[in-house]
Amino acid sequence: MVDLTPCACGSGLRRQRCCSLDVSALSPQEATGLLAPLMAQAEAAYQAGDLAGAETATRQLLELAPGHEEALMLLYRLCRQQNRPQAAEALVKRVVALNPNNFTATNELALLLLSRGALAEAELHARNAIRIAPQSAQAHNLMGLVLTEANRPLVGEYHYRRVLELAQGEEPITLANLAWNLKTQGRIEESRALYQQSMALKPGVAQTILGYAKMEEADRKFSRALELLDEADRLMPGAPSMQLARATVLSRLKRNEDALALLDQPEKDGRQLGPSELSEKGRLLDQMGRYDEAFACFDQGKKTALERGGRAYMAEAASDMATRLQGFFTQRRLATLPVAAPRADMPQPIFILGFPRSGTTLIEQMLSVHARISAGDELPFISDITQIMPRLLASPLAYPEALAELWMGDQRDGLEELRDYYLNRARKAGFFKDGAGFFTDKMPLNEMHLGLISLLFPQSPVIHVLRHPLDVVLSVYSNHLTHGYFCAAQLESIAAHYNLVGDLIQHYRQNLQMRYLPISYEDMVTDQEAQLRNLLEFIGVEFDPRCLSFEENTRYARTASYAQVTEKLYDRSRYRYRPYLKHLEPVLETLRPAIERLGYRIEE
Repeated sequence: MVDLTPCACGSGLRRQRCCSLDVSALSPQEATGLLAPLMAQAEAAYQAGDLAGAETATRQLLELAPGHEEALMLLYRLCRQQNRPQAAEALVKRVVALNPNNFTATNELALLLLSRGALAEAELHARNAIRIAPQSAQAHNLMGLVLTEANRPLVGEYHYRRVLELAQGEEPITLANLAWNLKTQGRIEESRALYQQSMALKPGVAQTILGYAKMEEADRKFSRALELLDEADRLMPGAPSMQLARATVLSRLKRNEDALALLDQPEKDGRQLGPSELSEKGRLLDQMGRYDEAFACFDQGKKTALERGGRAYMAEAASDMATRLQGFFTQRRLATLPVAAPRADMPQPIFILGFPRSGTTLIEQMLSVHARISAGDELPFISDITQIMPRLLASPLAYPEALAELWMGDQRDGLEELRDYYLNRARKAGFFKDGAGFFTDKMPLNEMHLGLISLLFPQSPVIHVLRHPLDVVLSVYSNHLTHGYFCAAQLESIAAHYNLVGDLIQHYRQNLQMRYLPISYEDMVTDQEAQLRNLLEFIGVEFDPRCLSFEENTRYARTASYAQVTEKLYDRSRYRYRPYLKHLEPVLETLRPAIERLGYRIEE
C-alpha cells in the first residue's frame, strides 16, 4: 500500500519522497532527461508569478524523480518565499547531500543556518563553498559573515578583504560588513571610517546606516547614534530592528519610559515582538522595578526564539563531553602526562573563567586598564585546539582521548605545538601590547577545558568568577546566548548546564595542579579595592589604582555586558534574583546543592 503521509517538514511532498527518502536508491541525474518539459513548465510558472502552478509542477516532477536538483532548488525557493523555513532547509540540505559541489545550494544552506544561529554548521558549509569556488567573492563574503558572527572576527576580516581584492573595486556593502567586523574587534575609528566610506559610495542603505548607529552607540556617541537612526527610520519607517536599536540607545541615556514606549508600539499595532525585542523590553521593565512583567518578557522571548528555529539545549552532547573529560583528566593519568614549558619570549594568558553572566567582563575591564595586561576578550583558541588536536597529534581518537598520543615518542613535543598554536593566534590578533606581560582570555565556559589549559599553560593565572547561581541563571535567561551547548534556551536547561559545569570544576580542582583563584562577584562589588589588590597580587603585577576606575576604560568590551562596564561599579545586580524568586521556583531544588556548596543562601 502506498504511503501518502505528507512530510512533517512542510514541503508538501510525501515523506517517502522527502525526509524519509532513501537517496542510495535514486536514479542518476542524467536518467531524468525526459522530465525536462515538466521542469520547464514549473520554471515558466514561477517566472510568471504563478507560485501555486510552479509548486504543483515541481511536486509532480519530484514524485517521479525525487533527487532532481533543479526541481529541489525551485521548491526550496518557493518554500522560502512562502515562509516555510523548515521545509526550505530540508530541501536545500538534500541538494547538498546529493551534490556536495553544488555551489548555489551550499551557499544558500550556509546562509539559512547562519540566519537561525547554527554557526558551527553554517561554517562547515561556508568553508565548503570556498573549496568549490575559491575565487568567488560571494563565498568569501559568506565566510566573513559566519566568522564575524561566530566571534572570530580577525579571520572574518581576512575574508572580507579578499572580497574587496576579488571585486577589484570598492564594494559599499562589503565595506559596511567589514566596518561591523572591525567594530566587534574594538577598532572603532577604523570602523567609523569604513562606514563613512560605504555611505559615500552608496547612500541610503538602511542596514548600513543601522550598523553605523549601533557602532556609535557602542562608542557612547549617543547623539550621533540617534541622528543616524532618524536617517535609517526615514528609509525603513517602523522597522523592528530600527526600533530596537533606538530603544537600546534611549535605555543607555536612562530614558527608560521612552524606550519602553517604543517597544510597546509593535504590540499595539498587532505585531508580535521578536526574541531580542522581548529581552530588551524585559531588561527595561527590570530596571523600572516591574519584575513580573519583566520575567514574562524573558519567558516569551525564549519561547519565541524556539518557535522561530532557535536551537534547544544539546543535553546529551554536553553530558557526554563532561563524562569523557572527567574520565580522562584524573590524578593517575595526569601524573604520566607531560606539561608544556612556559614561553618567556611572549606575553602569557590570564584565563578568566565563569559561567556566562557571572561578572567575567567586569574583571577583564578592570585588569585591562593595567599597563602590564592587555585585553584579549572572548578567545576561541582553546575550543579550536580541541577540534584540531587529533590532526596535529596524528591521533585516531577525538579530544580529550587524543591526548594519549603524548605518551608516544614521536609526539613528546605535541603540547608545545598546541601551546604555540594558541600563542601565535593571539599574537596575530594583536593582543600583545607594548610593555604587557599578560593578556586576558575570558571565553565563556573555558572552564570545561581546565584540564587542557593546565597542560598547555601550567603557570598561567586561572581566575574563576563566582556569583550567586540564581543571579547567573536569571541573567542568562534574560539574554540570548549560544555558549554552553545552547543551554540558554530554557530556564531548566540553564540550571542543568550550570550544575554539569560545576561538577566538572569540582573534579578538576581535586585532580589538577594549577594556579587557581576563585573570586566572588559579590565581594568585588562590596570591597572593590581589597579584592582587586588580591587579584593583582595573585597574577604577579603591582597594584595600579587606575584599575578601580575601569568605567573610564575606552576599549569596547565585545560581550553582552559592554554597556554595564561603562558605568561605575554598582550593586543593583547583586542578589538580583530576589524579586524573581517565585518565577525561579522550577529550578530552586536543582540549584540548591550548588548554592549551598558555594556558600550562598536562598533569601526572599
